[in-house]
Amino acid sequence: MSPLGRLLRNRRADEGRAAWHLPHLQSARQLTLTSEDFGDGDTMPRESRAKRVGGADRSPRLTWSPPPAGTVQLLLVVEDIDVPLRTPAVHCVALIDPAVRALDPGALDAREPAGGVRPLRSTVGRGYHGPAPIKGHGPHRYVFQLFALSAPAELAVTARPRAFLSAVPAAVLARGRLTGIHER
Repeated sequence: MSPLGRLLRNRRADEGRAAWHLPHLQSARQLTLTSEDFGDGDTMPRESRAKRVGGADRSPRLTWSPPPAGTVQLLLVVEDIDVPLRTPAVHCVALIDPAVRALDPGALDAREPAGGVRPLRSTVGRGYHGPAPIKGHGPHRYVFQLFALSAPAELAVTARPRAFLSAVPAAVLARGRLTGIHER
């Protein structure tokens, strides 16, 4: 266990500040979000972890149920809700065409995203950035959140992730989430 991990062991982000809990991103209707690579609450695969911790920084395979009628865009947000900061760390933000029903591994790559996927700015940079929590800090939950939007969220796509998420103007028609775990 690293000294820094031990020192910060009891410090965690405020989960209530995750995208899932933002008032304007609420919806009673649910989307089913799954992955063939890991189950909800299970350990994420090595390939999906950051390169600096032995992974490939490749986004996992994701699939979801059809979004409701009136969906014009899907918003995918991946956050580490256990990072020792005030707010969760955003590992990926992407806008997805509503006709897309699944993402293959690596589909959220900033340089070569899958068709219908537009990776935006995250806390670390554009595209997907895999888990690499502080060694010894304990398990971290990486929450994949998918929102079906009634209008395009094009206003501030170059903004920092928190500013972008706060400015999403569309009503959320449905939403789903999937949590992966990683610990060093």
